Amino acid sequence: MEYGAIDLHTRKTLIRIVDADGTGVLDRTITTTREGLTKVFGERAPMRVLLETGTESEWVAQTIEACGHEVIVADPNYALMYGVQVRAVKTDRRDVAALAEACRLGIYRAAHRVSAAQRKVRRQLRVREQLIRMRTQAINLVRAQLRQEGHRLPSGASVTAASRCRRLPLPVAVAEALAPMVTLLEALAPLIKACDQAAETQAAADPVVRQLMTAPGVGPIVGLTYRAVLDDVTRFRDASSSTAFLGLVPREDSSGTRRRKGAITKRGPTSLRVLLIQAAWTIWRQRQGRAALHAWVERLAARRGRRIAVVALARRLARILYAMWRDGVAYRAVPIAA
Repeated sequence: MEYGAIDLHTRKTLIRIVDADGTGVLDRTITTTREGLTKVFGERAPMRVLLETGTESEWVAQTIEACGHEVIVADPNYALMYGVQVRAVKTDRRDVAALAEACRLGIYRAAHRVSAAQRKVRRQLRVREQLIRMRTQAINLVRAQLRQEGHRLPSGASVTAASRCRRLPLPVAVAEALAPMVTLLEALAPLIKACDQAAETQAAADPVVRQLMTAPGVGPIVGLTYRAVLDDVTRFRDASSSTAFLGLVPREDSSGTRRRKGAITKRGPTSLRVLLIQAAWTIWRQRQGRAALHAWVERLAARRGRRIAVVALARRLARILYAMWRDGVAYRAVPIAA
């Protein structure tokens, strides 16, 4: 049996194939296209092929799988895959040779490959996130430019920023300078609204997301993002490993009897971590239907401060969502004890 390895790059990709003894059978640099990959792997006997996870790894893996091969998308943070923990000399040829040997010997840690359905949801959520980021940046610029001229943009929702700006009695020169940004805000509004409507439709059609949305502070965007990021709840052994994946656990530097914990690690997907913290702030501000969860975070805030308490609440919310999904149950609020 042969074993293949791919050092994937945007334009050029290195491929190495070895036999069962580790002897090189093929070393080639190709253009990173479906045609180039199919030309190399299309006529070869079934083999195992190893490549690192990355932006383009999924379509490359699917292309090679279509040629009848087994593909392993590996975690690049697994140092043993490269034979040494510290690589003093790193080149693409050394990397692909190390990957080929790791593939032959089975020294790798497979990364999770997101399902096609959740890749689609992730793509749509990222587009919405970028549109909102553009709107925020545009509003911030308009506010700053108005303040430089002694004007203030009245407070209000983001969707009304353009109309609020147009109603201001501005000098002609200022109004003309800001006109492109106001036009941009008006153009973004229907696009963001369409994304929100699509998210609500998707959330209503997904039983897992509907279940997650029974938790406080969780709406369609938080539910869809949590579902899309985790993809498969069974790939985490427990709630603690899922929150570690989301970067919501504290850093720790402990030794012997000394135990020192710091701020959260902020590892993993930033977008979901931010949404969970926003959801925690929503829970914090909730005044109706308050339950034991609110009492817990208020006690913590009294000891450690509000900001630390809200981040801790985001971590607890992530653990609750994990348990709800794992057990297939809706959220059940525990009343505050009298």
